Amino acid sequence: MTEVGTARPRKEDARLLTGQTRWTDNIGVTGLLHLAILRSPMAHARVDRVDVSPALQRPGVVAAFSGADLAEGMGSLPCAWPVTEDIVLPDHPPIAVDEVRYAGDPVAVVVARDRYAAADALEAIEVDYTPLPPVLDLEEALSEDEGTPLVHSDKGTNRCYDWPLRTGEDFETVRRRADVTLKRRYHQQRLIPNAMEPRAVVVTPIAASDEYTLYSSTQIPHILRIMLALVTGVPEHNLRVVAPDVGGGFGSKLQVYGEEAIALAVARRTGRPVKWTESRSEGYLATHHGRGMIQDIEVAATRDGQLLGLKVDLLVDMGAYLMLVTPGIPILGAFMYPGIYKMDSYEFTCTGVFTTRTPTDAYRGAGRPEATYAIERILDDLAVELGLDPVELRRRNWIRHEEFPYTSIAGLTYDSGDYEAATEKALTLFGYDDLRAEQQKRTERGDTVRLGIGVSTYTEMCGLAPSRVLRDLRYSAGGWEAASVRMLPTGKVEVVTGSSPHGQGHVTCWSQIAADALGVPFEDVQVVHGDTKAAPQGMDTYGSRSLVVGGTAVHNAALKVVDKARKVAAHLLEASEQDLEFTAGVFSVKGSPDARKTIQEIAFETFTSHDLPDGVEPTINAEQLTDPDNFSYPHGTHLCAVEVDTETGRTRIRSYVCVDDVGKVINPMIVEGQVHGGLAQGIAQALYEEAVYDDEGNLVSGTMADYLVPSAADLPDFVTDRTETPATSNPLGVKGVGEAGTIASTPAVVGAIVDALRPLGVRDVRMPCTPERVWQALKEASA
Repeated sequence: MTEVGTARPRKEDARLLTGQTRWTDNIGVTGLLHLAILRSPMAHARVDRVDVSPALQRPGVVAAFSGADLAEGMGSLPCAWPVTEDIVLPDHPPIAVDEVRYAGDPVAVVVARDRYAAADALEAIEVDYTPLPPVLDLEEALSEDEGTPLVHSDKGTNRCYDWPLRTGEDFETVRRRADVTLKRRYHQQRLIPNAMEPRAVVVTPIAASDEYTLYSSTQIPHILRIMLALVTGVPEHNLRVVAPDVGGGFGSKLQVYGEEAIALAVARRTGRPVKWTESRSEGYLATHHGRGMIQDIEVAATRDGQLLGLKVDLLVDMGAYLMLVTPGIPILGAFMYPGIYKMDSYEFTCTGVFTTRTPTDAYRGAGRPEATYAIERILDDLAVELGLDPVELRRRNWIRHEEFPYTSIAGLTYDSGDYEAATEKALTLFGYDDLRAEQQKRTERGDTVRLGIGVSTYTEMCGLAPSRVLRDLRYSAGGWEAASVRMLPTGKVEVVTGSSPHGQGHVTCWSQIAADALGVPFEDVQVVHGDTKAAPQGMDTYGSRSLVVGGTAVHNAALKVVDKARKVAAHLLEASEQDLEFTAGVFSVKGSPDARKTIQEIAFETFTSHDLPDGVEPTINAEQLTDPDNFSYPHGTHLCAVEVDTETGRTRIRSYVCVDDVGKVINPMIVEGQVHGGLAQGIAQALYEEAVYDDEGNLVSGTMADYLVPSAADLPDFVTDRTETPATSNPLGVKGVGEAGTIASTPAVVGAIVDALRPLGVRDVRMPCTPERVWQALKEASA
């Protein structure tokens, strides 16, 4: 039995289910001190005075620091993606010194013997603020009128950057020859990531040698190590970063946070181990947010439904500061607005805008859900304008399976796909024609509960990788990934990976890949990850890159082990390498099946080194750094049927079908889990979640009582299936699946709601489509 393609239960789950995990907050060391952080209650203010001395009088308090106290030796938090040469890059101190720029900006730190004493002492700190005007409206923020409030007054503007992309024919020319043009404005609301595990940091110092081990609930231990060395001045070789068990991330832990730098600085000053763990409400203020943009979209087409051109203008909320990849998130989406469709012209402009809100950065999908939402929504409206079924309009414009590889109008080369097959399978599972017939009857009857059908045919760029492409996009790092495979003398296997899991199932999948390549039992493979000492090389986990890049690195490293073992086996079997066959972990001589050696036997022979070929070193271990030439492009078709009560505004998802093509599947069970999780978050954006600020810049949806996170009880049953067109850009044929559900589901749900209400005059419902917003849209349409 081959392991790849088998629905293996996850190796990771036994520890999770029996409580034998090691979360950062579980880590305890002798002499541990606890940090609490005082945060600004104002969105924008000058900091006139900070007096931490009263906090020092509180029981259990060991030290307290203001921003000015910690500023010496602390650099600015990094932005690794300055997307243009003239981008405005303000300093981002880990703790505010002279000015706070969002509600939640750190102002002071208390260090105490337990977390409760530290938290209680915060109220003793005295801070004098002079309020400044908040900056909240994206369009008003760009006004050049004298007196326009500025987030960073020293920069003279709230405009962060303008990033253009224009390909194909001139859009104005295309517009003039089009029979139909449509313009729409969509709003992508801010979202707050809700990883199950809050962020936490533990730093243990060896003061005498200026060495530190930092444990963090992070997605990026290797990147974090480099960046913290630059921010704090701790030599990189003196800093070890460990990501122990990490309870989810969704992009929110793809970050270098001020709290990590603060904890390291405090440990360095006190010579004592320190811990900081955020509360859930603190995380809503201080963990970066996602999405947050206005999309102005224009499409041009012929009367028979041929797409001619697409124009996209974005205003994107950066928040108060540029964090690790803040400016680049909407740029990832730039290449996805054309989706799976052919056209002659594409024009894209993105303007980043500073506001006095929590900074934004990566959130599951990172630019690509926003792009898919826009193109799928405007295609629905175009279909209505042209009198076409929305599926038929897509059929007339998508790339056909025989046209792959295909270079899209945005300049990406899609290597493989079959949009027709995925869509036909989805339509059959959904019962599309029957639902359309039912919808027509209910509309004719004037039912108060209307049926709507939403369609989303998507693709995405995954495997954030090719280093030369990232260079061209001005990203500061590469996209390679590292792996090593070690055959132990007893025949067991250690796989060391540079990708760092936080719930995806890397340990299981990497074990399956290595087991197949080496011909060893699945149970005999152990995976080492998340520790810059044990796994010193890596580019970590984000952008659905782990399997495509990291899994490929494991596969290639394992093949190198087999090649090394082949030389030793040929020597021991007194045969040429060309005469050896390797099947199921056994080297045998062609035509002499009794002449055989297992790879485990070769591992032991190599360890003893008693009889090796001349010039062969005594190891068959191997390393691999993989840097793909292209992204991978999963795709699929998602269909959603909703029932909307026109009297109450309540929406119920009646059925949801998705057929995804993620290339070759390593573990079907894990793929199903990733799809279900992605669907939950995409549906959550459509129906439930929104970070809401008041006119003063205060977050008013700062707890789970106000910010609605759906549970399983709030979600429908999903019908999921797959088609398979293997990727040609990697030897495993894999694509990516971690973000697919989130990317495709939001437009399918919102599109279904609008489809249900369109006969009543509703053209759009702003997300999230709460009962109140649906009811209001109906009221406005009837007026």
